[in-house]
Order: sequence, then C-alpha cells, then structure tokens
Amino acid sequence: MKSPPKILLLPALALFIVGICAAQNWGQRRRIENIGPIVQTEGRDWVNEDTVRTARETATHSTGTPNWTNAPGFEKDVFTFARVIYKFAPDGSSPLISITSSPWGWITDYPDSDLNLSYRVQQMTSIKVDPDGREIKLTDPALFDFPWIYMVEVGRMDLRDEEVPILRKYLLNGGVLMVDDFWGQKQWDNFEFQMKRVLPGRSWTELPMDHPLFHCVFDIKVPKNQLQTPNSQQGARSLHPNNREYGITWEYFHDDYDNDDHQGQAAHDMHVRAWLDDKGRIMIIATHNCDNGDSWEREGEDDGFFHEFSEKRGYPLGINIIFYLMTH
Repeated sequence: MKSPPKILLLPALALFIVGICAAQNWGQRRRIENIGPIVQTEGRDWVNEDTVRTARETATHSTGTPNWTNAPGFEKDVFTFARVIYKFAPDGSSPLISITSSPWGWITDYPDSDLNLSYRVQQMTSIKVDPDGREIKLTDPALFDFPWIYMVEVGRMDLRDEEVPILRKYLLNGGVLMVDDFWGQKQWDNFEFQMKRVLPGRSWTELPMDHPLFHCVFDIKVPKNQLQTPNSQQGARSLHPNNREYGITWEYFHDDYDNDDHQGQAAHDMHVRAWLDDKGRIMIIATHNCDNGDSWEREGEDDGFFHEFSEKRGYPLGINIIFYLMTH
C-alpha cells in the first residue's frame, strides 16, 4: 500500500494540532475559573472576581448595550440585576458533573445579558432599574440589599460550605433566586443536590402555563416548549428549513446519562420549576432546558434570532418573572 500523499497529511496534522490547542485552552479556562479570582468573559475580557462590582465595568462583547439614567434622588430606589459569582466543581469530582457545562460558569453571557434585560425591564414596565447591574458573592454582606439574584450555568456549580447557610437565610428572609441556562438531567441533578444542601425539606413545583407569572406583563399563551431558547447559534440554525437542525430548539449535545442515543431527550422539554415557602411565595425559580441569557445577550446579532427568541420568548418570560417576583 502506498503512503498517503504529504498534501493530505498536512491538513490532518493541522487539525490534530488545533484540537490539542483547543483542549489546552479549555483546560486553562477551567483552571482559571476554579482557582480564581481572575476569569475571562466570552469576549476575552479579564474580570477580577474579588473586586468587580457592576456590569458596566466590563466591556460588552456582543453588539453593545444601552444606557439610561433615573430621576435625581431616586438612583437607589430601583431594581438591580444582581448576578451571583460562584465556583465550579472540579472535573470528575462527582458523577453528577456534566463535562459539557459552559466553561465560563457564572460569567456566561455577562455583561451583555444583564444590561440588555435591565434596559428592557426599564423600557417595558413601571419598574425603575439600576443601569449598572451588580455582581456579588454570596458571602458579601450587601447580598441582603438585593431581593432578586441570578445564577447561570449551574450544571457544575459547587456551593462552598460557608455559602450554604447564607443562601438559606437569604431565601427564608424574602429573597428570591432565579436560575437559568442548564440542560439535561445530569446538570439538573447537580443543581438540585446543591439546593438540597440549602433547604433540604423543599421540593419542586412545575409552574403551569395558567400561573399568573406568565400573564402579568406579557400574556404568554403558548405551550411551554415554545418558550424554549437554545444558544444563539443553534437558535439561528433552527430557523432555516434547509439546515439539519431545523426546528431543534433544545441543546441535545450535552453530556448526560443517555449519551448513547445522542438525542438529548432529557434536554428536550423546557421546565419552569419553583421552590415555594410555606405561604406559597416563590423562593427559587429555575428555567431548565432553556438559555434565556443568550436571548438577552445576543439580541442584536441575528435578525431571525431576535424576532423568534429574544422578542417572542426570552424577553417576555424574563420581564414577567422579574415583574411578578417584585410585586408578589
């Protein structure tokens, strides 16, 4: 048998080298995020977890974010998008850890999603909103100044022992946590395990589509799966009839217990689940099998994605959630 021509070996060698570099870069991002405090945004902007305070401090990496002001004297009488800074669980630390969870962790979609959604709440409701947003650790005493906090990509979140009682106190004293952008059963199980450490006696309630949360600002009448948003690239592909991913709005490719079928069945259906306190107040709301953050972050990158996912899904749901939680 003749040896393959050198001209064919070169592309293969190049791909091999690229693959090694990509794996090294992925691992480097993992190590950076686990060790901290210096992490990178998706736009490759460096952020110090120990000193960052507002989303305005970090460069936008999508299509820019709007700015606005509130009436003098009322700058603090506002709703604030407060994003929680957390740490990753190491690879292999638990069978619940999905290796396809975002390498960006807490900083996924930041700062664009925070500022874009904040602007839309200001624009579409009577709620006045902080134009700067806030990044915060659970151990920060200022946590209790914010009635609403947000966590993203919790599929490999690892709460520190000292954070658990603080989050428990926060939730039992009227605070509410919104969780977004995690997919499949394995990522759900890790998140639920972490929450059971916080409030072990609670169980999840699937919010039905006739719940008033879905009808307070926008009257959302579609089936829940028609609110599902994937990452922006897949969302754009799902809109084109000639694409093999036409109509696929779930992220089927994640590492899960059912890897053999490569269909991502555990990621197929969107869920909006909540933990309620003894009076029926929502303490935690989790939008599972959905990436609302991309619908806010990437709103200006693709016209089709904006009209189908930002305009029809992510913004109505996100605005309704905030308005309902802040008025109940």
